[in-house]
Amino acid sequence: MISVILQMAGTIALGHIWRYLPLGGWSADRARGALTSSVYYLFLPALVFAVLWRAPLGVDTLRIAGTAAVAVIGSLMLMYAVGRLMPLTRPQFGALLLAASFPNATYMGLPLLDSLFGDAGQAVAIQYDLFACTPLLLSVGILLAARFGDSNEEVHPVKTLLKVPPLWAAVAGAGLNLAGVPQPDWAAEWLDRLGAAVVPIMLVALGMSLRLETLTGRQLLTVSPAVAIQLLWMPLVALGFALAVGTSGQTLTAVVLEGAMPVMVLGLVLCDRFGLDTGLYATTASASTLLALLTIPFWHGVAI
Repeated sequence: MISVILQMAGTIALGHIWRYLPLGGWSADRARGALTSSVYYLFLPALVFAVLWRAPLGVDTLRIAGTAAVAVIGSLMLMYAVGRLMPLTRPQFGALLLAASFPNATYMGLPLLDSLFGDAGQAVAIQYDLFACTPLLLSVGILLAARFGDSNEEVHPVKTLLKVPPLWAAVAGAGLNLAGVPQPDWAAEWLDRLGAAVVPIMLVALGMSLRLETLTGRQLLTVSPAVAIQLLWMPLVALGFALAVGTSGQTLTAVVLEGAMPVMVLGLVLCDRFGLDTGLYATTASASTLLALLTIPFWHGVAI
């Protein structure tokens, strides 16, 4: 585990260095946009399609999705209760609600589980995110962002959800799997080659998105409840629910680690779009990502 964390930290650090030493005249934000777009529209759908086409789908799929949903909703409810006691503006409150509730299940969780468990780990990460976290983010998350934000943009959760390429890839892959259609060797090799680009690009892009300059004392104090909920409460909820529904072995460890992931970086886009406090969200994401390098080994030890 420590070796895997160090490798991930090194790759994330390479992306963050780009913020200070832009290559080829490309700023980190511009390069990150190109990298994440290639992952979102091409490489990740290929990986999702390939993995779910051949992964064993059954009761564990329901356990994984259920664990993710309960962990997200449980964290959202706790942050709402805590946030009402804090002197927050509505944009700040909305930003912390998103930050505390949605983990970086794909951009950091998938690389970690891939390194630890291979294809089986990838399958858990994809199901955890696309069968629960992403639908909740693009429905409940967007509705919350619209309610607490300063933007007057209309909200269409269903239309937004239907525009997610990895989700369509998940439906197609799972459909072929459940229909018993075998995956040809040539298709597996081609899709695996495309999917292999996902992990390093995601980690480099994650490093590019970190804003360490926002980690000031006052900001850290404000975001500390959201960070604690994301890194401590959410994996605890995931562990408790997973055990309650009979999850065991590698799958149990994987869902707890998914719950232990730091704040989802994609939330920055929602904050910008709906007028939430983007700076506060960035602070939460950066602080939780750094601290997660310490807390993830702890949760791995608990759940193994």
